[in-house]
Amino acid sequence: MSANGKILRKGFGLRKQVAPLLSRDFDSSLVQRARDSGSRLEWPTLTVRIAKEFGFCYGVDRAIDYAYETRARFPNKRIFLTGEVIHNPSVNRRLAEIGFLFLDGSQGSDARWEDVGPLDVLLIPAFGVSIKLLERMRQTGALLVDTTCGSVLNVWKNVERFARDGFTCLIHGKWNHEETRATASRALVQPEGSYLVVRNMEQAERVCAVIGGREGPEKLRIDFESASSPGFDPVRDLVRIGMANQTTMLSSESLEIADCIRKALTLRYGEERILDHFRAFDTICSATEERQSAVVEMMKSPPQLMLIIGGYNSSNTGHLAEICTETVPTFHVKSVDEILSATEIRHQPAWTTELVTTKDWLPSGDLEIGITAGASTPDREVGAVIRKLLELRGLDPETIPPLKD
Repeated sequence: MSANGKILRKGFGLRKQVAPLLSRDFDSSLVQRARDSGSRLEWPTLTVRIAKEFGFCYGVDRAIDYAYETRARFPNKRIFLTGEVIHNPSVNRRLAEIGFLFLDGSQGSDARWEDVGPLDVLLIPAFGVSIKLLERMRQTGALLVDTTCGSVLNVWKNVERFARDGFTCLIHGKWNHEETRATASRALVQPEGSYLVVRNMEQAERVCAVIGGREGPEKLRIDFESASSPGFDPVRDLVRIGMANQTTMLSSESLEIADCIRKALTLRYGEERILDHFRAFDTICSATEERQSAVVEMMKSPPQLMLIIGGYNSSNTGHLAEICTETVPTFHVKSVDEILSATEIRHQPAWTTELVTTKDWLPSGDLEIGITAGASTPDREVGAVIRKLLELRGLDPETIPPLKD
């Protein structure tokens, strides 16, 4: 029976059924013990501190739950994903193991869009998809299961409102990130809609310079061609600006960029007219902000080194590494497999996309290590890293310290 492109935005009521499977695949008794012990575990010569907020956020938890429920509801159907459901390699690998087919060729999948038909199921990832891609998904006739995060949906509502009211959407994000592409497409719901994506404060300051007449608009148009709407015209499209952000960006920088743009428009048009030229809504994901705030708090009394666990293409994980790198030696690893030995670790340094191998990374003697994890990282990955640290220090990973009073 054809689903005719129907979109299902709720689960199938099978959470209790899939709960044991989710626990088996993603939970860690060691991490639960850490939570019960005030986020601190101690062994002879080794103390492990975990940030107060880390790991799976609500949106990620929901996306994975929906994926498992979909598999349980349709055990004999083909289930396709446009690409990664979240940015964590172990989670996507597990979905491939239980039969999900990846249309982007990842996880060894050779599935093609031409293969998808009305008898199949197609999952929308937690980042959401662009309007154009959504239409392509509808045209397959497959049943669409939407796992888009609620925080992302909230951003879209504001972006569509900007477009209706004639405001250009200025997005703080990475222009080639799935979520940002999906958000930018919402700015084009109106024929005259427009958007511009800025990666950081440096790029935002260039926009401010054009608004203030200190930089010519043509160079900005050329340099940001891939990060702006078709036909973007700085002279026309930077008169009225509405702020939005990729929900996993550094929250403090999103606020700074919004303030920078507001000041530039105020200087250009006057405070009394600012509401005609500038709008901003709080679209920063609370889970992202909580995880960033937790490591900021941790750095007030820092450990000797930090391990950040999560996918290398995970924006929120990368920002956690950036925060910690400013205070202590920090190693962002995608999984326990990157901890090669007590003398070598493979990791992605903050503000880069290159993998490096660092020697003599693990100090001898009494050691305090801090750990946090991105919002797409399961507890199981965190637990595996802690157990690896114990092995490298010659400690029995099965000897779990007792709970503190």
